[in-house]
Amino acid sequence: MHSTFERPQSLGEEIAKEGAKLPEYQIKVTPDTVAYADGEKHKLVVEFAIPGAPTDTIDVKILEDSVHLTAPARDIEYVSALALGWPVKPVKAEAIYEHGLLRIEVPFKDPMEDAVKVAIKAGGAETKIKTIET
Repeated sequence: MHSTFERPQSLGEEIAKEGAKLPEYQIKVTPDTVAYADGEKHKLVVEFAIPGAPTDTIDVKILEDSVHLTAPARDIEYVSALALGWPVKPVKAEAIYEHGLLRIEVPFKDPMEDAVKVAIKAGGAETKIKTIET
């Protein structure tokens, strides 16, 4: 008995046959990743190994509590979502992509940055100091 496995057509392939240009089916893979705190610079450093991904196709989004990556490369698509244990300042993030390694540095958010000072009102009864004679 001879059987062959045929990969089902993706929506992208069906649309491509109709004239639109979309990439063929891409397998999603998680890139090798390292994330660590740089204590001297007070920054989070995240590195993704995404060889073959053209710089203009890399999409990184950072929130205060997470980092999200998609990066198509040849017949695969790198995807990752990291939950962070400490809030960061996304608007201050910087990224460099060299030799297949994407390095992101983002400063940690000061935990008191958004703190609100609470006004304290005096209560109705005044406290008096009582002296004890010996």
